[in-house]
Amino acid sequence: MLEPIGSVEEFYAHALAIERESARCYREFQEHFTDRGEEVLAGLCGNFAHFEEDHHQLLLDRSAHLALPELPPERYCWMESGPPECADHDLVYRVATPRQLLEIALKAERNARRFFEWVAGTTASDEVHALADEMAREEAEHVQWVTRALEYVRADGVDWDKLLAAGGGPGLALGAERRLHRGPK
Repeated sequence: MLEPIGSVEEFYAHALAIERESARCYREFQEHFTDRGEEVLAGLCGNFAHFEEDHHQLLLDRSAHLALPELPPERYCWMESGPPECADHDLVYRVATPRQLLEIALKAERNARRFFEWVAGTTASDEVHALADEMAREEAEHVQWVTRALEYVRADGVDWDKLLAAGGGPGLALGAERRLHRGPK
């Protein structure tokens, strides 16, 4: 585990990294959902991203006069530690359902909440404790938002009733339609 955070500078370095990654990922999720016609989820992730960007800017403004330590850029990555153009990153977007992407967000928000709770509980600094407590409460709100969003997304990501009513189904995805139209050989 990390050493307790004892300075405001160190606290802000971690908080900024967490908020920056959250904003970046929510923007990526927004783009992903927009590209797939999931307008409601795209709008939701856009709202989350906007909130995270605003919060990141507020933290930047509060810490502008401080000399912040550098953290490894991958420290708080939601999905991977490589650059966004790496194959693993793209693969996640190709195979993940909307629910799975929101579950990634939920895990990250829970981790952030737990981190700030840990900071508040282990720091010797009253100022860091107050800042961490505030951030933990905000992250708890984020957990609630993503949890509510998950209530509206099917577990398998497929509305089978709608698909079957339209005459589709799993066989079509496997090429059954082409085989049916070929006729006898």
